[in-house]
Amino acid sequence: MGTILLILGVALWAGAHLFKRLAPERRAGLGDKGMGVVAVLLLASIVVMTIGYRMADPIWLWVSPPWMTHLNNLLVFIGFYLFAVSGLKTGLHQRIRHPQLSGFKAWALAHLLVVGTVQGVILFGGLLAWAVVSVIMINRANRDWTRPPEAAMWKEGVAVVGALFAMLVVGQIHGWLGPWPFGGVNP
Repeated sequence: MGTILLILGVALWAGAHLFKRLAPERRAGLGDKGMGVVAVLLLASIVVMTIGYRMADPIWLWVSPPWMTHLNNLLVFIGFYLFAVSGLKTGLHQRIRHPQLSGFKAWALAHLLVVGTVQGVILFGGLLAWAVVSVIMINRANRDWTRPPEAAMWKEGVAVVGALFAMLVVGQIHGWLGPWPFGGVNP
């Protein structure tokens, strides 16, 4: 039952995000209240994914070596950094068309590398697939991309510090709710 819920949660996440691309007229017809509907669907998808992931009995496909934790943390940091790049509109944002989706892909790949279970593949592989499909669909719908204007150099430093802070806070919460993400034993 847990695996089925997990699959449904990932499908709901992808469907809610892709609704605007797959049915633009229907989404536009919902107007502003459509944002609320999508937000509720996304929240529900997170709840269903979490319940399904926790319910599913782990079926191990591989066990990652201990050093993989460091690669995971580097990719997660890059993911947080790319989210900061998007929010701050740093200079890197001029080179990367979809920094948030790129950051999400880095986060999903990081987790896919270290969670070698069937439910890990379903969750993180499914979310990675959604992010890849999203980039493709956005690029097909909007072939022209206007690069953002030049940004002040100091924004890059703020993005790095913000990403580091976010990673430490989220990592601590991750350790409270699940496995300790920084290697070793949870202090």
